[in-house]
Amino acid sequence: QVQLVESGGGLVQAGGSLRLSCAASLGTFRNNAVGWFRQAPGKEHEFVAAISWSSYNTYYADSLRGRFTISRDNGKNTVYLQMNSLKPEDTAVYYCAAAKGHLGSRSQAEYDYWGQGTQVTVSS
Repeated sequence: QVQLVESGGGLVQAGGSLRLSCAASLGTFRNNAVGWFRQAPGKEHEFVAAISWSSYNTYYADSLRGRFTISRDNGKNTVYLQMNSLKPEDTAVYYCAAAKGHLGSRSQAEYDYWGQGTQVTVSS
């Protein structure tokens, strides 16, 4: 059993940056891939980024590549999402999730444990 807690969300102006954190408050995900997803009002869950257990593999939504960077510190049992050049369309609740597997996936079905989410609001 793994419990995940996201933090770092907030209100930022367009062009600004935020760094989200995902920590395991119970259990560990050192050996698991971790992903970030987001859900904007009235829209479906959307894949953002994922990272393998070793950080060797990273995956990004094509539309976000270059602005967002995922990383992890297994010693701290934490995964990060650095978001730069934020746009109003990035406004959403951001969720982190831990997968059963090691390598990472863009599919929500591969993730078993989800955090409660953190709100990111980008003003124009």
